[in-house]
Amino acid sequence: MQQVGICGSDVHFWQDGLIGDFVVKKPMILGHEGSETVSKHGDGVTTLKVGDRVVIEPGVPCRRCKYCKTGRYNLCNDCVFCATPPYDGNLSRYFVHAADFCLKLPDHVSCEEGAMLESLSVSVHACNRGGVKRGNKVLILGSDIDDSRLEIGKTLGPTYTLKVTSRDHQVVAKQVEDIMGTRLRSPLSEAGHRPV
Repeated sequence: MQQVGICGSDVHFWQDGLIGDFVVKKPMILGHEGSETVSKHGDGVTTLKVGDRVVIEPGVPCRRCKYCKTGRYNLCNDCVFCATPPYDGNLSRYFVHAADFCLKLPDHVSCEEGAMLESLSVSVHACNRGGVKRGNKVLILGSDIDDSRLEIGKTLGPTYTLKVTSRDHQVVAKQVEDIMGTRLRSPLSEAGHRPV
């Protein structure tokens, strides 16, 4: 593997030993956001050659269920997903993966950038599902934002930032509405951590 991102799920498995029903029962290699250079491939592989730089799609579905047959293989119940017990991840020197779930990287995309494509695709999918279009106002929320993280965030191009200090949800809603100039119409929610 050339580059592997560290996802929140990796941290959960490392720190907590589980995510929902997926429980770590034996030592496990983490990592599912990866890019690599093909060093070897099976005899039947015709789409890749040694030296190709690829990003891996971390879940390999069964290819037989109703979801797979309708192109919604991300919903496959029999998906083998990197770094999800009992399967090892790709934070390793070498990793064997299905060729049809290895996507060639264009020359202008580095392996480091390629490793982030899986997490980017989740955000793009959420925006597509939510109907987000160019020019829409969007609100991005995060937790545990200290001043240094907020300063880094400001360099990434937001129009406004807000560090919430009130625990009164109506006060916070009013602050957000004042900044946005409107009420939120299509909330999308992603919770990356179990409640504490």
